[in-house]
Amino acid sequence: MAIWKDNTATRLPPAPAPEITEPARFDSQPKPDFAPAPAVAPAARPAAVARKESLIASDITIEGRIEGGGSVRIAGKFQGDVNVQGDLTIEAGAKLTGGVRADRVTIAGELEGNVEQASLVDLQQTGVVLGDIKAGTLTVAAGARLRGSAEFGWDDGKGPKPPKHGV
Repeated sequence: MAIWKDNTATRLPPAPAPEITEPARFDSQPKPDFAPAPAVAPAARPAAVARKESLIASDITIEGRIEGGGSVRIAGKFQGDVNVQGDLTIEAGAKLTGGVRADRVTIAGELEGNVEQASLVDLQQTGVVLGDIKAGTLTVAAGARLRGSAEFGWDDGKGPKPPKHGV
């Protein structure tokens, strides 16, 4: 005779533990579903590829020369020539002393030197240029200052020559 009673036949199997899920968050974006990479080679890139931009920070002073295919943003002080195939931006409070050759030049700071070649020069309200500008197009905001000469709108000798003064 058994002193203990066997209740295994009447016992239910333990319930599976509930899945612990993270509560829905409304302050973050949903996780992206990543698709597998396509087996086909990507299409050829367009000719106009975004160029990388180099930055000279506001607490930096550099002497030298900049040349390359990318764009440059100057927020500090740079002494030397800049020759880039991309854009040049001189931010408000920054100063560049030297010659410039770039596709587009935006001047909100100070340029002490010549823009020798550019398709577009944008002289902003806080911009100061002490030198000459040669560009395809020149825009000047009210309040900007220029001490030098500006030559724009000419197609490098393909159009009529500008009149000479005093001759």
